[in-house]
Amino acid sequence: MYVRDAKNREEVWLLDHIEAMGLDETAFRSRDYVVAVDEASGEKAGFGRIRIHKTDSDRASGRADDVCELTSIGVLEGWREQGVGAHVVERLVEYAGDEGFDTVYVLTGEGAYLAQFGFERIDESELPAVLQDRLEDKREGVDPDAVPLAIDVDQFRMPDRLREAFKRAPEGREDVSNDESAEDFGIDTESATYKYDTGR
Repeated sequence: MYVRDAKNREEVWLLDHIEAMGLDETAFRSRDYVVAVDEASGEKAGFGRIRIHKTDSDRASGRADDVCELTSIGVLEGWREQGVGAHVVERLVEYAGDEGFDTVYVLTGEGAYLAQFGFERIDESELPAVLQDRLEDKREGVDPDAVPLAIDVDQFRMPDRLREAFKRAPEGREDVSNDESAEDFGIDTESATYKYDTGR
């Protein structure tokens, strides 16, 4: 099992699973996502996204005021409890650090899950303004229980049990087909049109 950057051709796969799981697809860009993949079968097991918010004050001065948000973490049903989500989160936090961010924010109702990595709940007043607005939008939309959490990138920790679970692929997955279909590329086979308008 490993986590890699999403490929452009996985746009439809991502959108299908985001929709099915009721996750946030606001300002969707496949290049912001990572995907967890089983090495043996090639089966995709989970995904997640880092969204970088530009603020008005940083447009002239550079990245200093950009805000980094972890969002849309999803693990496919047969892969849950295997450490997949943990490693998606780890890769995204590493990416944020590589991009120069000290803090990663999350707006979620799943705070207990993220607490095991070192994420801590913060007061809404501590959120950057762009995320205060986004928190309200999430509560009105996909996650009514969303609360703000944050972590300093260098404080992230992976529980050993999740690291070990991720190393072992589940049994009975050898027969999984990795053949791509027209649907994987966003083509509705009944009407020969694209399923999603991604703005291109």
